[in-house]
Amino acid sequence: MVVATALNTSVTLHAWWWALAVGELIALMLVAPRLWRAARGGRRLQRSLVDDVVGAGPDSSASPVISVVIPARNEALRLNECLEPLRGALGVHQVIVVDDESTDDTATIARQAGATVVVGKPLPEGWVGKIWALQQGINVATGDVVVTLDADTRPDPFLPRVVARALLESGAVLATVAPKFRTTSMASQCLHAAMLTSLVYRHGAGAGKATVDAVANGQCMVFRRDDAVNGKWCERVRGSTVEDVALVRALTSDGLSVEMFDGSELLTVQMFDGVGDTWRGWGRSLSLGGEDRITRQMGDAALTAMTMVAPLWLLVIGIPTPITAVLLLVRLGTLVGTRRAYDRPGIGYWLSPIADVVAWLAVMRGILAPSRQWRGRQY
Repeated sequence: MVVATALNTSVTLHAWWWALAVGELIALMLVAPRLWRAARGGRRLQRSLVDDVVGAGPDSSASPVISVVIPARNEALRLNECLEPLRGALGVHQVIVVDDESTDDTATIARQAGATVVVGKPLPEGWVGKIWALQQGINVATGDVVVTLDADTRPDPFLPRVVARALLESGAVLATVAPKFRTTSMASQCLHAAMLTSLVYRHGAGAGKATVDAVANGQCMVFRRDDAVNGKWCERVRGSTVEDVALVRALTSDGLSVEMFDGSELLTVQMFDGVGDTWRGWGRSLSLGGEDRITRQMGDAALTAMTMVAPLWLLVIGIPTPITAVLLLVRLGTLVGTRRAYDRPGIGYWLSPIADVVAWLAVMRGILAPSRQWRGRQY
């Protein structure tokens, strides 16, 4: 009797092991195209292109008139570092800061830095704050090309000229720019890197041609002003809290070309201050609620759990399969592939697989209890 019971238990465990291996294999086959898309990369914005840009004649397509638009709401502590590199920047005709009803010294700091300040109007019904601020900035821009920047970006002085030229050469109607990320602690870098990797596993996030399910980086965008105005781009995505993703998907659905450029040499971003701010800030939008159907969100969460989160812990508890080992190697490969996206990747970055489960919980929180609050506003 004891022998029979032990045999049945062994058979059951053996069946579960094989079921796990088959499930991992299927999940790997589903996620592999996304990882490959991210690994291929896209157009890189490099300092080596600066001499070509400077040497171009005045009638060259490399010399568009550029308006920089920066939406800002209570950004007094960070705004000056964004504006200072833009003073006298090559090709920049105007720098516009849209003061989105700030209660601090945002407008004063912008004026002192030489920017044109647009006093933001009250938020209309059905609009979200950032896209409304961008709409107001685009309305007063007079450049041929508009480059948008968030207040937490740290652009190289040549970024506007290089990214504008890249847009015109690419044939895209819109491009967003992937930056180099700066974090404030080992713990915040660990969590941030895990969150970024979850986007790679769920959406193939990275530089390259955008697809209809692409993600984007609205911290820096570039487009022709006439395209945005005539196409009523801001109005199309006025109610989205992830307006960059919504806009990219709307344009690609129209059959238009959209890209993400690799701007890690010319753009640095410090998104959050500390691990708590990272959890609250990025966790709010990480699930892309409102842009992906709930079935897609849950499916991607399950796929990420199987391919990104589970393998490490299956190894820890002692029930890995050969596919588990492959998935762990793939995860290590993503670490090698995304290290360029971080300013001084340290031990926190290399330990980020440990935080994968926390990033996954942030995604699940966004799916099951999405937040519609940001910057003191409830949408």
